[in-house]
Amino acid sequence: MNRRQFNKVLGLSALALGASRLGLAQKTVAPQISITMDDFFWQNAIHQTAIQRNQAILGALKSHSIKAAMFVIGRNVETDEGKQLLAEWNNAGHLIGNHTYSHQNFNSPSMTLQAYQEDMLRAEAILKSFSRFQKYFRFPMLKEGDTVEKRDGFRTFLKKHEYRVGHVTIDSSDWAITPRLQDRLKADPSADVKPYRDFYLAHMWDRAQYYDSLARRVLGRPVKHALLVHFNLLNGLFMNDLIEMFKSKGWEFVDAEDAFTDPVFAAKPNVLPAGESIIWALAKANGTIAKSLKYPAEEGDDVVEQMKKLGL
Repeated sequence: MNRRQFNKVLGLSALALGASRLGLAQKTVAPQISITMDDFFWQNAIHQTAIQRNQAILGALKSHSIKAAMFVIGRNVETDEGKQLLAEWNNAGHLIGNHTYSHQNFNSPSMTLQAYQEDMLRAEAILKSFSRFQKYFRFPMLKEGDTVEKRDGFRTFLKKHEYRVGHVTIDSSDWAITPRLQDRLKADPSADVKPYRDFYLAHMWDRAQYYDSLARRVLGRPVKHALLVHFNLLNGLFMNDLIEMFKSKGWEFVDAEDAFTDPVFAAKPNVLPAGESIIWALAKANGTIAKSLKYPAEEGDDVVEQMKKLGL
């Protein structure tokens, strides 16, 4: 082999090595995740006061330099106390979104399209005084309409009022875990909360892996995830642990506003009933993948049964 042939082989080897490293880098890109929180129901103070819970959650987010999104039920910030608590989120630079005024189920037969529209606008009238309020809407219980008239009518309404939907990609049942933790602490304020923490973290990791895998299967790519959690005692106690867990698994946190730039959040799946995680809804719209979905999506019953078996 002469020098020219040797250099050619060497060059091809270098290209192959570079391609191999590039492929490895692509495979090891960290999943991205944001924190999005619902309801702002601060009145159910147990174990922590509303102020303590607010400070604990905001403190955890600040310590990790995370800007979250808070989807607020309008009636929860009508009082001076509610406004003051939400002002702390506003002043910390977190996104404030619309979660209707009264948190009704859009899929309920008694809920009309007009009534639901009025409920959303009633919340906007309260929330628009906060400088970090932006026109992102999240459906209560992630129910987006059980008829074509409701689903498409509200989509048209949101577009008219220049709203974007703050979809969830990773749905969870933290709301089902919290009452059992609260009951335990009511019965024994000094009870060990670690088993509840461990169950919570395991549940959230399981759901994250499921929806991340489903996203890659449906879209053929990773997405910037919006994780659903609630303003409850569970996150007042364990928000820092939750963030630390995802970081220890190699996940990267992004701000909620950044996550919402992912094209997946503009999707409008043609399914009925509409709603749930946007990833789940897109999978439901795919006839082949839909066969493997769990129905209903995240209703919490299975989580409660798991906790009962563990004595939680």
